[in-house]
Amino acid sequence: MDLESCKNALIINCSFDVGDDAICIKSGKDEDGRKRGIPCENVVVKNCIVYHGHGGFVVGSEMSGGVKNIDVSDCQFIGTDVGLRFKSRRGRGGVVENIYISRINMINIPAEPLLFDLFYGGKSAIEAMEDGEDQRVEENFVLPVTEETPVFKNIFIKDIVCRGASRAMFFNGLPEMNITNIRIENATIFARKGAEIHEADGVIMKNVHIVPEKGEALLLNNVKNFNGDNFTYPESLKQPILIKGEFTKNVHFDNEEQKLVNK
Repeated sequence: MDLESCKNALIINCSFDVGDDAICIKSGKDEDGRKRGIPCENVVVKNCIVYHGHGGFVVGSEMSGGVKNIDVSDCQFIGTDVGLRFKSRRGRGGVVENIYISRINMINIPAEPLLFDLFYGGKSAIEAMEDGEDQRVEENFVLPVTEETPVFKNIFIKDIVCRGASRAMFFNGLPEMNITNIRIENATIFARKGAEIHEADGVIMKNVHIVPEKGEALLLNNVKNFNGDNFTYPESLKQPILIKGEFTKNVHFDNEEQKLVNK
C-alpha cells in the first residue's frame, strides 16, 4: 500500500504479504514532488501485520512533498527485510516530521528493525547488503543545503521488540543535514550486530537494551547531542560502545562506566 500525498487516512486491522514495501508513505519525487507540494499527513496505522516485504512501515524514498503527523501502533512485522524503514537521498528535498511509533513487535528481520538511510540507492536492504552498499557512509563529504536536501526530524519510537535481526539499527544521515531529534524508548533488540548511528543530532535512547552476537552494542560516528538513559547490553561485551568521528560531541550516558568507552 502506497499512500501518495494523502490526508486523513486510516489503515487498521490489515495484513500484508508482499514483494516490496508494505505500508509506504510517499509524497512525490524530486522536483515534481516539490512543485506539487502536497504532503502525506494525518495518517493512523494500527493493528496491522506484515509477513513479508522490503519494509514493514516505510517512509520514502519519494517524499519530496513532505510527510507529517503519522501515528503507527500495535503492529507486527514477521520476516520483513526491514521493520521501520526511513529512506531518501540528496535531490529529493521534502521534510519528514512528527512521526509517532509505538508497540511494534518484530521477528526474523534479515536486515534492520530500524533503518534511516539518506543514501538510498534504489535497492532493497537485502540487495544493498549483498552488494556491500549497506555500509555506505560518506564522511566529511558535505554539500550545500538547498531545497533538494531531505530533512528527517522529530520522530518518536517506543515499546519495540525485535528477536532475530542482522543489525540492531542503522542511521545513515547526511553530513550537511543530520537526522535530528530521534527518541527511542523501551526497546529490546537481539541481533547479529549492534546499532550504528552516523551523522545524527539529538538522538535520545531511554531504556534501550541491545544484545549483539558479536562486536559492540552501539557505534556512534559524527553524532552530536546524544543521550543514553539506561542503555544496556550484555555484561560479557569487551567493548560495548564505540565512539568516533571528528564531529562527534556532547555524548552522555547516565551510567558512569559507559563514559569510559574507546574513541
